[in-house]
Amino acid sequence: MTRPSHLSPSRFVFAIAVSAVLVMSAPFIGYIRSWIRTQFPGQFVRIIGGIIAVLAIAAIGSAALRIRERRALRYGAIVAAIAFAVWYSIAEATGNPDVDVVQRFHFVEYGLITYLFYRAWRSLADPAVIVLPVLAGLLVGTADEWLQWFIPNRVGEMADIFLNGVAIACGLLFSLGADPPATFSLRLLRGSWSRIGHLGAAAVLAFALFFQIVHLGYDVRDAEAGMFKSRYSPRMLERLAVEKQEDWRVHPLPLVLQRVSREDQYMTEGVTHVQTRNERLAANDPSVAWKENRILEKYYAPVLDTPSYVSRTGHRWSPEQRADVASRSSGTDATYVSTANPYPIYAWSRVWFWTASVGLAAALWCACTRLDRRRERSGLSR
Repeated sequence: MTRPSHLSPSRFVFAIAVSAVLVMSAPFIGYIRSWIRTQFPGQFVRIIGGIIAVLAIAAIGSAALRIRERRALRYGAIVAAIAFAVWYSIAEATGNPDVDVVQRFHFVEYGLITYLFYRAWRSLADPAVIVLPVLAGLLVGTADEWLQWFIPNRVGEMADIFLNGVAIACGLLFSLGADPPATFSLRLLRGSWSRIGHLGAAAVLAFALFFQIVHLGYDVRDAEAGMFKSRYSPRMLERLAVEKQEDWRVHPLPLVLQRVSREDQYMTEGVTHVQTRNERLAANDPSVAWKENRILEKYYAPVLDTPSYVSRTGHRWSPEQRADVASRSSGTDATYVSTANPYPIYAWSRVWFWTASVGLAAALWCACTRLDRRRERSGLSR
């Protein structure tokens, strides 16, 4: 037999549909969390933790009903998947129970996504059945984090894609234990190399697009305020300051958080500097507070002056407070480096970044396609 049979289109449709629901639900997750916290004060962690426990028990029970042979190996894979998920959850715990329980829910979400794609490719019975679900899961995880980046009060960043990757690995190991292929060949069958190359290239380009939007930016250097990271160039910040001042005057920002809406990343950047300024002032560090305030005054003035759901009175200091902090600060310092942004921003050349990304994707695509053709010519496929 030269190619795998019984790749069920319906299983792919179902896996893609569930993935789409997961990604598109991102704007509404905040509502659900808020509702749970409002209706059951102080019980959020217990409720989400209980849901995780129930789903995990159901998955383990379902897997146990399937295991009739190779029991030691299959149970070992399931135990290893659970053990690794528990270890990683403990090792990477933030200490905030609300955050940690949400992070652990990723193992449920992406364990399910991985299983559905694994089931769709299970009949391949070669190493592609391991590689393809991982790539598909990473594509879904990248799309999920990309969409979250545009939603107020949601976080989409590279670290969460890595968390999704760990959850995918655990889900794959669990899937192999619960429902291993009936037969398996270490030799890739005809078409498998191409599938891996094409999906791998798509995953690389999807991640590159996400990385550009979220993590590529600029080092903004100011002789008075020092240096800070921004997703906007100095010229763009100057233009945005003028545009936002007028736009927010005509269309005021909402005073209540609108969870299903487009996050204003310019405002979010400004708010991170407001938070750092206020934290450093509360910690009796007027020098850093003054420099963060100068960054705000020079590059994010509309954020200081415009009421929003973050602060209904804006964030600008009164003249008296400003004068007081100025008198206690060390003055200007071109060597100051702001750490206000909570997520990494890399001041890399976009040209070189995309050259490398497209080159890697093209290399994957071409190399895997060539390997498939070489296998056909050599008569090694079956």
